[in-house]
Amino acid sequence: MNDQYTPGPAHGAEVRKEDGEKWTLILVRELRHAPEKVWQALTDPAHLREWAPFDVNGNLGRIGTVNLTWVGNPMPIETRVTRADAPKVLEYGDTRWQLEGVGAGTRLTLWAKIDRRFVSMGAAGWHISFDVLDRLLSGAPIGRIGGGDAMKFEGWQRLNAEYAKLFGVEPPSWPASATKR
Repeated sequence: MNDQYTPGPAHGAEVRKEDGEKWTLILVRELRHAPEKVWQALTDPAHLREWAPFDVNGNLGRIGTVNLTWVGNPMPIETRVTRADAPKVLEYGDTRWQLEGVGAGTRLTLWAKIDRRFVSMGAAGWHISFDVLDRLLSGAPIGRIGGGDAMKFEGWQRLNAEYAKLFGVEPPSWPASATKR
């Protein structure tokens, strides 16, 4: 865990309440990197291992099926990439990414379907992952902070509480070893 990293406050997130237990978590980040560079980080397995909360056994930039394995969970999940319009839109499983060129940078938007009970946890985890991604793309990698390690991280605990307040939900209070993102 990188002792030099402290995440900023909760921001750039909202939830859409769907029918039932599944909600959509929407996170938006402005990155100082071109869409092509961000696209590579979103799709290439070697790049994903450096920042994402999961590993994948194939390139997400192609339509087809891959196995996605969340950090801390040894069971791979067969996941179908249904849309890969480089460098603009990527969709797989319950996840959609949109990349919009803004000046020399990218506005990155993530839509992720998530159980409403875990929406603040998911937002906190993705917040940290986006920070790690930005540092990786800037040439100053700090290493992936995901799964149980992220939940033990003091910054994650604060973000979980901040996002819960922002979304008007109670933050989950289970021990990190019993939770999954």
